[in-house]
Amino acid sequence: MGREGGRRRPLLIAAAAVVAVLLGVGLYWFEPWKLWQEQTVSEALPSTAPSARPSGSAGPAAPRTLATGDLISHEHTTTGKVRIIALRDGSRFLRLEGLDTSNGPDLRVWLTDAPVKEGVAGWRVFDDGRHVSLGELKGNKGNQNYPIPADVNLADYTSVSIWCDRFDVSFGAAALTPA
Repeated sequence: MGREGGRRRPLLIAAAAVVAVLLGVGLYWFEPWKLWQEQTVSEALPSTAPSARPSGSAGPAAPRTLATGDLISHEHTTTGKVRIIALRDGSRFLRLEGLDTSNGPDLRVWLTDAPVKEGVAGWRVFDDGRHVSLGELKGNKGNQNYPIPADVNLADYTSVSIWCDRFDVSFGAAALTPA
């Protein structure tokens, strides 16, 4: 019996080491603590810088809304509004207003050409066609602005997704309606 117990000990140590490595990799990959962390962002509506105003103008022109949409839930409960706005200087922004979603690993804001579908059918469609990443989601709550590159033709994109790049799934999305 003493020899048999001596053989099991290295196997138990090896098994414990494998479990520890797998647990570490799982924690790194899934980042489960983010489900309990909230990050609120409160950015003001972008405006044209005073130096960009034409001479003789009384003040900055209000941003012009080009398209709007309401976020629906996919993988995680998601609510809020989406606006695409243009400033007097020609710059454009995607604005999330009243965003409320779960935090998660590797979340991005995407403009896409995919249709927004309710339920599970809509979770994975946004990377099937064209999409433009506007960057990492700044926070899972609040109001935030994302510059849209000048070379992006907005007519090519009909929706917005809060996309989890790590797991290829939409947390929530909005169909864009021209204003």
